[in-house]
Amino acid sequence: MAAKHLEFGQEGEACAEALLAAKGFVILARNYRTRGGEVDLICRDGGVLVFVEVKARQAGSLARPDEAVTPAKRRKIIKAASAYLSEGGLWDQPCRFDVVAVVRLTGRLTATHMPDAFSVEDAGPGSGLYQPW
Repeated sequence: MAAKHLEFGQEGEACAEALLAAKGFVILARNYRTRGGEVDLICRDGGVLVFVEVKARQAGSLARPDEAVTPAKRRKIIKAASAYLSEGGLWDQPCRFDVVAVVRLTGRLTATHMPDAFSVEDAGPGSGLYQPW
């Protein structure tokens, strides 16, 4: 049996996936992992490849879920996205980074989609990361 916080994280990802699918996104991959990082969901939104970070919090948390997507976390997501693009030969594809914030209020999950929440430039100077598109 998984720890409660892991179960809640999985619920949050399922909620985010349902929201994005309802918006017409096509889910390409879930929990894509590399040595350098992880992307929760990889989707296609029309002609754009979308790398999605899902953050879930219980009601009463001190910070909003999206505030947990720190510069260090962004760097890890961007590194994983770069690996995905390299593996698939997809560097010519337009891409973006979205965040879905999930909050549990009175037993119910509510998801908020934040398109284009950050970019490669947010990884910080000296990160060695670049965005060719």
